[in-house]
Amino acid sequence: MEEATLSTKNKALQINLNPQFYGTIAEIGGGQEVSRHFFQAGGASGTIAKTISAYDKTFSDVFYNKGKKGRYVSEQRLVKMLQMEFEELVSTLGPSRDADTRFFVFADTVETLNYHKTNNGQGWLGVRFRLSPEKEASTVVIHANLLENDGILQQYTLGALGINLIYACFHY
Repeated sequence: MEEATLSTKNKALQINLNPQFYGTIAEIGGGQEVSRHFFQAGGASGTIAKTISAYDKTFSDVFYNKGKKGRYVSEQRLVKMLQMEFEELVSTLGPSRDADTRFFVFADTVETLNYHKTNNGQGWLGVRFRLSPEKEASTVVIHANLLENDGILQQYTLGALGINLIYACFHY
């Protein structure tokens, strides 16, 4: 029997409707495309604890680099985002959530095509998650080159890639 292929919206909805999944989404640079998918799918209030977009470089440095300047679209920045957001999520909400909660953080730091189209879109995406509440967190990190010649298409790709990455972490 063939398994149905789920759309990005249906994957986001399945995550939203599972009361065990609860997390934070932190997106820098490419818009808030992954959070948008969760909100548009419906039921996000049961899944999303916080969304954040530290678009301004100074805010990004304060939040994720202890106030020091650093590379913004880099694996190192992404790893800091995942670690800091996961620690905050678990320490803030861990005591008040059900014991079977599987916390997750999705983060990305992305450069999409600029207005003058003088750059190449690319970025780092990752998920820090617990497959079960008693286990240590796992981390998945990927790099993506955004090959579309349109910023809106790159944002769509970013959103779909993020939803698929989160879905895969919990289902495969």
